[in-house]
Amino acid sequence: MGKPPSATAAIKPTEDVQHLTILNKDLSTNTYTIPVQFRKMENLHIVFWLFKDVAWCMGWRWLGVTMIIPTLIISMLITYRTRKYMSEVTHNLAITVWISANSYWMISEFFHFDTIEIVHGFTYKYLALIPFTIGILSLGFYYLIWKPKHKEIS
Repeated sequence: MGKPPSATAAIKPTEDVQHLTILNKDLSTNTYTIPVQFRKMENLHIVFWLFKDVAWCMGWRWLGVTMIIPTLIISMLITYRTRKYMSEVTHNLAITVWISANSYWMISEFFHFDTIEIVHGFTYKYLALIPFTIGILSLGFYYLIWKPKHKEIS
């Protein structure tokens, strides 16, 4: 098996897709290219995410719960599309589970079970810690294990 690609590896542009290129200081190395279609999807994802959180803040249940669906679907799609790049997939996985935790927490408040005790002062709201922890573990794996072992490509 060859070396796994990283976020700094160049994605080969195709003729039929426009690309937005993010360049580092040295233009001859470490180029990461993002197809414009992906960037537009990421930007739309942020719009859905903001609507979800504004609805939560304002107490608009129907909008908040509805916005979970497109926010999570796009986040999962972004994570899947970046699966070949360890830096990207671990960060996008962390974002996806963060949105999941945040959405669960919002639902628990909307439907008033956030303060119901499960056991010894531990309420249903605290179940959001499970996906939050998965996100932290994903980033911990990348920064503490994978990246130090792959310095030549990270």
